[in-house]
Order: sequence, then structure tokens, then C-alpha cells
Amino acid sequence: MSLPAKNPQAIIGVSLKMYFGYARSVDYCRDVASIAFAHPAVQSGDIELFVLPVLPALPEAARILGPAGAAAGAQDIFWEDEGAYTGEVGGRTIAELGGRYAEVGHAERRRIFGEDDRTIGLKTAAAYRNGLTPVLCVGELQQGSVEEAVAQCTAEIDAALNRASSLAPAGRTIVAYEPQWAIGAPEPATPEYISAVTTGLDAHLRSLPGQDTSRVIYGGSAGPGLITQLDPAVAGLFLGRFAHDPKALKTILDETAARLETAEVAA
Repeated sequence: MSLPAKNPQAIIGVSLKMYFGYARSVDYCRDVASIAFAHPAVQSGDIELFVLPVLPALPEAARILGPAGAAAGAQDIFWEDEGAYTGEVGGRTIAELGGRYAEVGHAERRRIFGEDDRTIGLKTAAAYRNGLTPVLCVGELQQGSVEEAVAQCTAEIDAALNRASSLAPAGRTIVAYEPQWAIGAPEPATPEYISAVTTGLDAHLRSLPGQDTSRVIYGGSAGPGLITQLDPAVAGLFLGRFAHDPKALKTILDETAARLETAEVAA
């Protein structure tokens, strides 16, 4: 199923990219499961936690993470469910392996593999069709103004979701705002910039048909300490190398839970 047990207040996702092999990916998921089991905000469903390992590790990752209240998914998805597409993996198979998420449109897929808006829309539709939550990555190439970033990223969201919804019933979407100039950088974008852009994207996303429960999270050199500096419109983080140490991920989960508690008190 693509929906969590309850409507989460925050979302934390981790992509392992191709940094870990099979054994290390499985060990990492065991560590994450131990953290999730002991984390009240994950156990209550207030924080939605997922990991995207290398594809061969997906079944074991799903088996390990599921009982801990977390989940696993794939870093890519093909736009057809089956057929003569050598080397590709469709959404039906991802779901069968226990995946609940499918990352779509990451900057590396756009740059290295030439994926365009049409391809990303088809892949988003494949995720919807197979009950997967797409993690749709958007982000401007060069740093500019907040207004320019919002305009470019809303255009990317619309291009993907308009095509997807013409092919499959719309479902919940997690949009990962990842300015391309910040991916792999020593530091993320400034908290003020992230908050301003994400606020605009979140309002736009949730105004679209069928997307009222969808949210925007931030990725791009995100790590410990960042979530505490961001506006509540930023629903969470999509983490890379700075969360490959399970201790760092636990710190981020603790910071996210503290932010939720602070928001409840303020309300």
C-alpha cells in the first residue's frame, strides 16, 4: 500500500544510491530497524521513515524494516510493468519485492541517463498504478532567486503529474526538492532559501487534484542539524551520504521529533 497507517507529521527518507553493496545494505537496514523500533515518533507513525537500497537488497530490506514501522523502496522504476525491456524493473515487481516507494526523476537520472519530463511522468504513473508512493525529485540547476526556483520546480511537478494522472489515478506523492547545485556540495542551501522555496512548492502541490495528503521534503547535502532550522512547511528530509552512518540518522530522527513536539506546544 502507498499510504502509511496514519497521516505522518514528518517524513524522513534515505537513499543509499550505489555506495553500499548487498551485505552492507542489509546491515544498514538492520541498524535502522533497531533505531526505528526504539523511536517513539516512528512507532507512533508521526515520522514516516523509508530507505531506498540497491535493488537486489530490496526484499530483505523490506522484510527487516517493515516490522520496525519503517519501509523500503526502489531508486528507480520502469514505465511499463512487464515486457521485452531487457534489464529494466517495473513497478509490479518492485511491489512484489516488498517495496512501497519508487524514486523518480533524480537529478542524476536526468543528467546521466537523459530522462526528460515525459519519461518522469510515465514513471510516476507506473508508481501510482502499482500502489507505490513516488518520490518525485525536482530542483533547479543553478542557484538564483526563490521565485525562479519555485517557477522551475512547479513546472517540473506539473509536467510529471499531469502526464501521470492522464495514465493512472493520482495517488499520494512525496516531492523531494533537491536543488541540483546543492547535491553533493559541502553544505546545503541556506535554511531561509530552502524554507521559502519549499513553502511555495508545498502549497502548489497540495492544491492539485488528488494531492491533498502529499508533501514536500528537502534533499541536497542534508544532514544533522538542518531540520531544526527549517520552516514547518518542509515536511522532512531526503537524505544521502550524511545519513549513511546510522548514528547520524538517529540524530536526525530525534531532531525531527523534537521539532514536532515544539510545534504542538506552540499550537
